[in-house]
Amino acid sequence: MIALMSFVIPTYCMTSSSNDLITLAHWMAGDFSNQKQSFVNPKLYAHIHIFFRPLSFEFFSGIGFYSEQVYDYDLWTPYRQGVHRLVDRGDHIYIENYSLKDPVPYAGAARELAILNSITPDCIERRYNCSMIFRREGERFRGSVEPGHQCLILRNGRQTYLESEVEMTEHTWVSLDRGMDVETHKQVWGSTAGPLRFEKRESFAHEVPASSY
Repeated sequence: MIALMSFVIPTYCMTSSSNDLITLAHWMAGDFSNQKQSFVNPKLYAHIHIFFRPLSFEFFSGIGFYSEQVYDYDLWTPYRQGVHRLVDRGDHIYIENYSLKDPVPYAGAARELAILNSITPDCIERRYNCSMIFRREGERFRGSVEPGHQCLILRNGRQTYLESEVEMTEHTWVSLDRGMDVETHKQVWGSTAGPLRFEKRESFAHEVPASSY
């Protein structure tokens, strides 16, 4: 009886945390827009889309995403592209971030599956120290860049580190990214007017690979 209980308890814990990973993936998969925020205050907030499009299970042997951030007026010219791998760490979801070695050929992959399917693991490289850590808090997830101030970004000749905070629900994505000077710790780039507030316009949850859960 004791042996049986020692087997059942870890299985239950693993299933619980795995469910959070699947929930996060389903909520994350979509086209998010801050149109309302931009309409109310266009001088402070441009109209932006964030796309998270699920990759095939085979890409990471698990759940992964391709992402784009684009201005609404120029959907074919993303200003940020990335690839992300979701990892279950038990008490949190760890999201590894990757950059594309040559992002230009894959612009528009968030909306064109033919382009998305042309991305292979050979096209990406890991952005070390730039992973995000997400924890569930009821009906939302909160995420932030891993601690240590080691996610370094050179911007206009100045070395900065990334501070990134995200709050996500099934239908919203609120994010604040800031670049801080590595010596003075003062903000160099990013929003000074507060976080960007996005609402989901289209869900891609049905594309999260079923073989991952």
